[in-house]
Amino acid sequence: MNEIVFFNPADSIGNFHDYNEAIKSAQIYKEKNNNEAKSVLVVKGVNKPEFEIFLADDVVNDTNTTNGEAYKINERF
Repeated sequence: MNEIVFFNPADSIGNFHDYNEAIKSAQIYKEKNNNEAKSVLVVKGVNKPEFEIFLADDVVNDTNTTNGEAYKINERF
């Protein structure tokens, strides 16, 4: 998946250095919160080494905003 999306970093559910830990945490979050209708995304900042978890609903649609940072989607649950 090479889709680039924009998020406000303050909306991040979690921040991880390890990809597998991010995946596991996203799966646990999805299970605990019963978000069947909402997608949980594991993303990596374009210029950052960390992986972060966001809800797909938190995508910033206006790329001209100063609050949005670019992220590459790695996994979608």
